[in-house]
Amino acid sequence: MAKKKDAPAAAPKFKNVEPYSLFSDFDISLFKSGKHYRLYEKMGTHVLEHEGVVGTYFAVWAPNARSVNVIGNFNGWDHNNHPLNPRWDGSGIWEGWIPNIGNGEIFKYRIVSGNHGIISEKGDPFALRWEESPRTSSVVWDTWYEWKDKSWMKNRRENNSLDSPFSVYEVHLGSWKRDPAEPDRKLNYREIADTLVPYLKETGFTHVEFMPVMQHPYEPSWGYQITGYFAVSSRQGTPQDFMYLVEQLHEAGIGVILDWVPSHFPGDANGIFRFDGTALYEHEDPKEGYHPDWKSYIFNYGRYEVRSFLISNALFWLDRFHADGLRVDAVASMLYRDYSRQEGQWVPNIFGGRENLEVISLFKELNEEIYRSFPDVQTIAEESTAFPGVSRPVYTGGLGFGMKWMMGWMNDTLKYFARDPMYRKWHQNDLTFSMVYAFSENFMMPLSHDEVVYGKGSLLTKMPGDAWQKFANLRLLFSYMFTHPGTKLIFMGGEFGQMREWNFEQSLDWHLLDSESHRGVKDLISDLNQLYRSVPALHLKQFDPGCFQWIDASDTNNCVVSYMRKTTNGNVVIVLNLTPVPHYDYRVGVPEEREYKELLNSDLKKYGGSGVSNPNIYLEKVASHGFEQSVQLSLPPLGAVIIG
Repeated sequence: MAKKKDAPAAAPKFKNVEPYSLFSDFDISLFKSGKHYRLYEKMGTHVLEHEGVVGTYFAVWAPNARSVNVIGNFNGWDHNNHPLNPRWDGSGIWEGWIPNIGNGEIFKYRIVSGNHGIISEKGDPFALRWEESPRTSSVVWDTWYEWKDKSWMKNRRENNSLDSPFSVYEVHLGSWKRDPAEPDRKLNYREIADTLVPYLKETGFTHVEFMPVMQHPYEPSWGYQITGYFAVSSRQGTPQDFMYLVEQLHEAGIGVILDWVPSHFPGDANGIFRFDGTALYEHEDPKEGYHPDWKSYIFNYGRYEVRSFLISNALFWLDRFHADGLRVDAVASMLYRDYSRQEGQWVPNIFGGRENLEVISLFKELNEEIYRSFPDVQTIAEESTAFPGVSRPVYTGGLGFGMKWMMGWMNDTLKYFARDPMYRKWHQNDLTFSMVYAFSENFMMPLSHDEVVYGKGSLLTKMPGDAWQKFANLRLLFSYMFTHPGTKLIFMGGEFGQMREWNFEQSLDWHLLDSESHRGVKDLISDLNQLYRSVPALHLKQFDPGCFQWIDASDTNNCVVSYMRKTTNGNVVIVLNLTPVPHYDYRVGVPEEREYKELLNSDLKKYGGSGVSNPNIYLEKVASHGFEQSVQLSLPPLGAVIIG
């Protein structure tokens, strides 16, 4: 095993700056104008050598403070010993260097407000490590790591491009898997690597998306209420432990997407809320600064220093942790000032409208900088409205994201599949309507954690019918998903038919894989991923309308739909039978006069199906569906047939 280290052998020295400062005048200018995109290189704590003595440099933004002192174990938490000094340039930054302390020191900032003399003890907004909850102090640390993923980083563009297969497995690290002998203990990041990496290779996902890994105090928030934006959760290890997990995924050829939450933050006393006794990161007016849905606080997106903080944070995870993309949470709540607010409870923009102009400009600036600095990554917006151009380039007026979640497809599809097949013939539009707008954005189809909590049940229990039909419907749903244009996302457990809805306090029910039916769903996912990756028609030009063509979307009496995925290298024909009644000798027009074979059938016995299949397919010069030739297929009950 390659040798890993938690810290460099020697502390860097102050250089090219005055003693006890890492900031140049240019740094300050960038910070105050909202253009400093690498603030983590200056702010926070840095173990440095000065005149032969190793110590720690501290820098924190608190413009409305009367005094800022560093308190910690090293000084007995006495606020009289280590004051920081305000910079002379009006930046609001306090800084100082304390000798003879280094990595592992626990500390907070004791801040006295200049307005009312309010005294607070705050963690470091740029802390790279925190104590494990419920303790709330920051820890002096670094992100030095001897990376071994150079091959992946050099060639990852081909794995992350919009023309690449992009199949995402969404994971909550605290509940994916636990040791049955210690069910209350979360696996640490290194233990997770040892089990997650081979599982992802087996199931064939191209990427994994981690629900927020950043430091958060309240576990039921699932990581979406962040206090430490620059630190991984200490519950499961150190930054270097998490880097090891990322590295192992990369070495296995698997990309890493991180959930990023710039939409709100909690009001914990040790966090950034009223950091210097004033609304520093948030708005003073609760109509702009308080989120009624999540009982948390909204960033002041128009404040330049806050913009520097947020953009720097996004780039930090791409830079220091080698992330291959960011999935940006709750974009819709940021874009609209009246989101979840009643009339009179929101503040219009300067033109009297509901759009948050500061957020719009922030997203454009953020995405431009990300793709400039890291052109081989992707940003993905969780956005549920019809806001135009979310995944269109900034130079064409878009927000600049690489992809957008296809929430309309998810809602319509789950509603359709929840219906008894007896009634589906009257609702086929729920299944086919997505193609009306499928190419208006670069869509990712999400079957995420949000669909299997709060009484919604698991994907399997959403399906109608008896046990056999539930599994068949789930296999059919996944087959439809993987052949629909766009990229894919499945929340953990869905891939093997988890029966109970997700509980963040427990491991997934891995014992279900002892069952043939559950194992069959997992085997189907593996084969769908393999098909998606290996057949160009299923991923090339997946955001281009030329990649898709209906064969027949109107056979509502039989509840059968058929369509093609197309490339210049060849076409694939997909036929879905959405009822539990098999159809034999079902004629389907095909575009080319050539030999066809069954590439995948969701009803095979190895998946737990009934075994209605098409071992031999004969082309006939019989016109059908606008084509000069056709084939006759046996359509399995609640099954998908893919031929090519």
